[in-house]
Amino acid sequence: MRVGLFVTCLIDLMRPEIGFSTLKLLETAGCEVVIPDSQTCCGQPGYNSGERAIARDLAQKFLDEFESFDYVVVPSGSCGGMVKAHYGDLFADDPELMGRYERLRPRVYELTDFLVNVLHVQAVPGDYNGEVTYHDSCSGLRELGVKSQPRALLAKMPGVKLTEMKDCQACCGFGGTFSLKYGDISTAIVDEKCANIGASGAPAVVLGDLGCMLNIEGRLRRTGDTKTRVLHIAQVLAGDA
Repeated sequence: MRVGLFVTCLIDLMRPEIGFSTLKLLETAGCEVVIPDSQTCCGQPGYNSGERAIARDLAQKFLDEFESFDYVVVPSGSCGGMVKAHYGDLFADDPELMGRYERLRPRVYELTDFLVNVLHVQAVPGDYNGEVTYHDSCSGLRELGVKSQPRALLAKMPGVKLTEMKDCQACCGFGGTFSLKYGDISTAIVDEKCANIGASGAPAVVLGDLGCMLNIEGRLRRTGDTKTRVLHIAQVLAGDA
């Protein structure tokens, strides 16, 4: 099985170790993984800001780079959601591009969804030991249906105890450019999320989207919490946490 890994620009620039954890998980599961050197952004920031021409160019670039693979895996609910839920809007006026996209779309998966529903993995290489709580990132949950998959994978780790926080499905306040345009509202939302993480009693919060990860971790640290760990699901599953 030949898998194209879309690392995402945020992981590449901010936390490349998540990309390496993703690579380890896929290779351990028996995949031949290829990472196209020319990949950049999925186009979501431009799309959300009304820059449709830029977003469309990036969407076509994604097609060019990834349509030859058996599957495309994305360790990010927001980028995966952009590809699977919004590229059709960008290609609606171009039958040729739409046709190519419709052939690719069913082969694009968020990481945990791919591990559970395509590879049907029965074990993961990680040996994390401790209590965690899980934050459901908005795009992965609402655009891709990622909810049970990360929990099913954590359940395969004997040392992990999952304690659900209150309102685990509620937004963290990041929302990409939302946090820049509406800073006060974003802060109020992430403060509530951080309070729910603290109330869970878990010393670590796990999630599947680096945008949420940076937002939550940044707010925890700015408000004096230097102990709660904020971990990407790939890091935990791969044994890199």
